Amino acid sequence: MALTGRAALLAALGSLPVGIWEPGWTGILAVNGPLALACVCDAALAAPVRRLTLSRSGDTSVRLGETAEVTLTVTNPSRRPLRAVLRDAWPPSSWQPGTEVEASRHRLTVPPGERRRLTTRLRPTRRGDRQADRVTIRSYGPLGLFARQGTHRVPWTVRALPPFTSRKHLPAKLTRLRELDGRTSVLTRGEGTEFDSLRDYVPGDDTRSIDWRATARHNAVAVRTWRPERDRHLLLVLDTGRTSAGRVGDAPRLDASMDAALLLAALASRAGDRVDLLAYDRRVRALVQGRGAREVLPSLVDAMATLEPELVETDARGLTTSVLRTAPRRALVVLLTTLDAAPVEEGLLPVLSRLTRRHTVLLASVADPRVAHMSTARGSTDAVYEAAAAAQAQSERARTAEQLRRHGVTVVDATPENLAPALADAYLALKAAGRL
Repeated sequence: MALTGRAALLAALGSLPVGIWEPGWTGILAVNGPLALACVCDAALAAPVRRLTLSRSGDTSVRLGETAEVTLTVTNPSRRPLRAVLRDAWPPSSWQPGTEVEASRHRLTVPPGERRRLTTRLRPTRRGDRQADRVTIRSYGPLGLFARQGTHRVPWTVRALPPFTSRKHLPAKLTRLRELDGRTSVLTRGEGTEFDSLRDYVPGDDTRSIDWRATARHNAVAVRTWRPERDRHLLLVLDTGRTSAGRVGDAPRLDASMDAALLLAALASRAGDRVDLLAYDRRVRALVQGRGAREVLPSLVDAMATLEPELVETDARGLTTSVLRTAPRRALVVLLTTLDAAPVEEGLLPVLSRLTRRHTVLLASVADPRVAHMSTARGSTDAVYEAAAAAQAQSERARTAEQLRRHGVTVVDATPENLAPALADAYLALKAAGRL
């Protein structure tokens, strides 16, 4: 139960002349008595809130930055019309800052025995699950003096998925992939490592491709054609430890790693390779295995949606053991982690040989573009000190990357905007070289 602003305004306006002409209890009762009676009648005529029936429908997932629509159906089984203000409560990160009040509140009128649908539009600002909170309804009487108020719990979950902003690079990478497969006419033919077919020799072909046995059988010069390997195993490993929580620009490093992993997964699945995902810090946070080409990308997006950086040091030995358990046969292991000296030298390098003996390892790391900008700063004492610190940080990353390369690891170090295409290019280069 609640008094409305209209009732308070009428009480104030009625008390003003009473205070001037007839101050005392008689004057107060003369004004507030009828007003109180009107409030009681208004409350009696308001539709009961607890008897309302509410249900939900609509979107259950949305990409970050896009809008999800959730429909709330309100059924009024009583004999009184419902005149109400409804608040559909969700977590604050379900809307852009400053828009939650307008987006969550609705005015509605439901005649007796009928129902109405309300649409709440969510625009999440963070990945993960957004769970609907309580629905609060304030039912007014016909005079608008008094209101009944109650809450209902109507469960619903909307999952905010990674935005996959690097999707724009996919057409160019697929064109390069088709060139490697020989499905597009290009000036230079891509060499693969898997035998494809025999064809007649054409002047200009590499003589090393001539199949002399086939030539002897057919009395015509035959050459072998090749194609890049297919049905190879790709294991994407997301490091969700404390280093992934570092913010580069407006987002943590983990988000840029996810975006790069999604582009690589889309490209590799189109290339006919099998893609799995492992997210690890001190335990397995997410695992996606055995998905088909059409299922792998939705499965990865769904698994990544709820991942958050954990403020713990990543257990490199446990990560290596999980990788070897997940990929017992030879595979391309793409490790999305940091190039900071301490975590690599103290954690990864001592156990790296266990991975490189069995797998091809590619390490991708997110670089901070601000460091490169700081290294060129001049003009003041502070700027020179910043430039020196940035140059030292760049030197340490380069030294760490060189250590990894000496162990046979391919290293990709790029800014968040360039990491995804650079990682895709590295994958295509390994495929063209027959190293998968």
